[in-house]
Amino acid sequence: MSAVEERAPYDPMPHGPPEVGIGPWEGPWPEGEQYDARLLAEGDRRNVVDRYRYWTVEAIVADLDTRRHDFHVAIENWQHDFNIGTIVRTANAFLAAEVHIVGNRRWNRRGAMVTDRYQHVRHHPDVPALAAYLHERELTLLGIDNLPGSLHLETTTVPRRVCFLFGQEGPGLSEGARTACDGTFSIAQFGSTRSINASSAAAIAMHAWVREHADLSDGAAWRGGS
Repeated sequence: MSAVEERAPYDPMPHGPPEVGIGPWEGPWPEGEQYDARLLAEGDRRNVVDRYRYWTVEAIVADLDTRRHDFHVAIENWQHDFNIGTIVRTANAFLAAEVHIVGNRRWNRRGAMVTDRYQHVRHHPDVPALAAYLHERELTLLGIDNLPGSLHLETTTVPRRVCFLFGQEGPGLSEGARTACDGTFSIAQFGSTRSINASSAAAIAMHAWVREHADLSDGAAWRGGS
């Protein structure tokens, strides 16, 4: 691929158009507080769906807040795991209410591809603090890990008001996390590997919630169109 054809490193659509986003607005500018004058003038190259082209970040977040889902996602952050960013990006795609970072406040944002700007992210020093926050809001804390005694995610009715907790890549949920969880669930595997990637497990768990509870009848789900 030549330098001219080289795609932007943040481009999530490898088979899409050669350039991300769209150029400057053509014709009279639209009216509305949601529009960003700089983006209208220079073009919008962000990884956002067409609905939000030329909108300010604040306007996008405000609109997302009107229809966020009831599930939360939490990730233990002891080893600066690169999967955290990918989990945040997936949480944005499935419109999680909040993402919780447990442990170290600083986390590896590279995999998020800037989606953390549109997602409410909270920090908790440890899992008991997370559990207290969730239980005050009547949310169930469910750990996702292939532990002995874990229930099968595939045959379980996922609660509507729930927070999925994920451990670090490799060690999985910490002992403290296992104790604080209201229950643990495993994802069925049939091959030779002992576990799947943490961000992949997170995507599967979130999609299980979507299949159970999300409203797919009103056209709110984005499937590639505007």
